[in-house]
Amino acid sequence: MNSSACDLIRPAMYGAYHHITVAGKENLAHDRKYDVTGSLCENNDKFAVDRMLPEIETGDYLVLHDAGAHCYAMGYNYNGMLKAPELLLKEDGSIEMIRRRETPKDYFTTFDFCDILKDIKY
Repeated sequence: MNSSACDLIRPAMYGAYHHITVAGKENLAHDRKYDVTGSLCENNDKFAVDRMLPEIETGDYLVLHDAGAHCYAMGYNYNGMLKAPELLLKEDGSIEMIRRRETPKDYFTTFDFCDILKDIKY
């Protein structure tokens, strides 16, 4: 998973439902039960519990729907996790990156405690 509760806290915090599809498998039978979890080592880093989906294989992309600006605004950097990129799935099936992945430079840019950061190579 390329994301975590840092990017989408609503399921952990409120039990919010977000529709999930497996890209390219939208029309296959939803005959497998999964917990869809994030990349944090925390027990509440779950986007879905006991969700019926098509078989998920290594390399598949899961799309979490309806996780827009409000979710990003609630995001945080727990354990130094950098925020994931945001992709927009358009009605015609095309995908556009609307926010790039956060970098270490982004994360540290507001720190003003020493000159050591200017020498870090990113």
